[in-house]
Amino acid sequence: MKSSLRNSKILAVRDWLIKIFGNNTMLFLSVFVGICGATVAILVKNLLHLTSGLLTGAESQVNYLYLATPMVGIILTVLFVKYFVKDNINHGVSIVLNAISNYGGKLRSHNIYSSMIASTLTVGFGGSVGMEAPIVLTGSAVGSNLARPFHLTPTQTILLLGCGSTAAMAAIFKAPIASVVFALEVLMLDLTAASIVPLLISAATGTFLSLCFLSKEVMLTNAPTTPFVLHNIWIYPLIGIAAGFMSVYFLRTSRLMDGLFSKIKSKHLRLIIGSIALGGLIFIFPAFYGEGYENIATIMTNDGVSLFNGSPFHTIISSNYLMLLLFLFGILFLKVIATAITNAAGGVGGVFAPSLFTGAFLGFIIAQVLHHFFGIDAPVTNCILAGMAGVLAGVMHAPLTGIFLIAELTTGFGLLIPLMVTSPIAFITTKFFEPYSVYTRKLGQKGKLKTHNKDKYAVRKIDFLSLLDKNVRSVSIKASLREYVDVIAACKRNIFVVLDEEHKFVGLLLMDEHRDVIFKPELYDKYTVRDLLYIPDVVVFDTDSAEEMVAKFQQTQNFNLPVITQDRQYLGFLSRAKVLDVYKDVIAEESDD
Repeated sequence: MKSSLRNSKILAVRDWLIKIFGNNTMLFLSVFVGICGATVAILVKNLLHLTSGLLTGAESQVNYLYLATPMVGIILTVLFVKYFVKDNINHGVSIVLNAISNYGGKLRSHNIYSSMIASTLTVGFGGSVGMEAPIVLTGSAVGSNLARPFHLTPTQTILLLGCGSTAAMAAIFKAPIASVVFALEVLMLDLTAASIVPLLISAATGTFLSLCFLSKEVMLTNAPTTPFVLHNIWIYPLIGIAAGFMSVYFLRTSRLMDGLFSKIKSKHLRLIIGSIALGGLIFIFPAFYGEGYENIATIMTNDGVSLFNGSPFHTIISSNYLMLLLFLFGILFLKVIATAITNAAGGVGGVFAPSLFTGAFLGFIIAQVLHHFFGIDAPVTNCILAGMAGVLAGVMHAPLTGIFLIAELTTGFGLLIPLMVTSPIAFITTKFFEPYSVYTRKLGQKGKLKTHNKDKYAVRKIDFLSLLDKNVRSVSIKASLREYVDVIAACKRNIFVVLDEEHKFVGLLLMDEHRDVIFKPELYDKYTVRDLLYIPDVVVFDTDSAEEMVAKFQQTQNFNLPVITQDRQYLGFLSRAKVLDVYKDVIAEESDD
């Protein structure tokens, strides 16, 4: 009774909004979603900023708390997820993509708060992951769950989901353009007039609230840059290639660590091993503590020594440049491992901040090496920012997001040309080795990723075995031409299947190829089916993937192909025309507004 009363009130509110705003109702909702998504992002980021300095050591003092606090954060996260959430909430952007591709944009109601709380516990106690993906998931869940009581269509639900993620991103980075590009490039929302305006409104709302309430020290903003000089242009392709290979290392190392930890069946053992390993890494490399944006700000001042305040190796590093460079390489390559361990041990967080962190240190190291070993004064801050754009573009397969995010972080577009050189090169280099981004690999391999390749998704959605034509007559391999002619006379088909004594597929009979004998009765007892048999080079197996089936049609240009099992049991014929009709229906259904 209460539920129906509540639903009637909600529908009354919807009808009232439609009456007031008419066709602009979605614009009003985009503002509301923008406010909610941005508010969540601002609250979380300010809270983390207030607590981030509690466990940092003073100057060169060794901080032994680094050994213990990550375990505390991961334990609290695991307990929260196990007893309160009872659902998998890691890999936030992947969850959003799955909702868009397979559930009409519907996200569970707990996603509004669960990933936000869990990631705050993880990162607040030193987990070496980012908050962006959980915050994006939270903002998306706000939009998705707001759409539900208003009974919006899947297309409208997905749009409000995108508005929530856009507002959250805009609030985090004060980057409205990059947040819209992120929704279009990473979430792959359709670029139409009906979608772009609500996204822009949400982005503007999130940015406005961020400017009002997000502390300037919370995120890296107003990054100082050196004016672009044409004779330094060669540096940026170098950074782009390096960022591409670094992205490949990032993606493959993350998978490797996930695989290694997945072999540990006991969750408690994974937590203990991961927490101890993470605590040890942070103890040696304090820069791994938390998201790490303050460390990016540090290296932009060309100060690498301060990164190791609280490390037992601080004295050695501060007095020996080669040791400093060695430890900087350690930060570069071990950051990925620290991030993967945090998530594998039970923590909750994303890879957005770690990819920016890795890219920043890559650019910083390249600038240092060029200066100290080759005497080239490369612009340090520019190299850092270019590295950030490059690794972000490679890891997320999002070159435009990398360009616009870094351009907006510099509050100007003076670095636009270097970014436009670095980001695409990094993306192309990564794409050559890694077809999927960090967010899309698992969904893509399962055939559940509609957003990034709608054609392939539609093909995979078709149940090919349900389309089989089982009315094609079969003929025994031992039959005579006379018996074959009797089969022809009894049906209207011009193709027949040949089976052996065990009813296994042997080949085909194509009537059009036998006209020179089927009209000569004197040959009926001289020829057998074996004499007329055609063995096709290509057949479809019932275990073939959707892409393999389509490829076989393209390879042969046949209108029909036989489908058999691995032990050559005949199942039926697959028609290219029927497959194409069903494919068109799926595309039309997915594109229905």
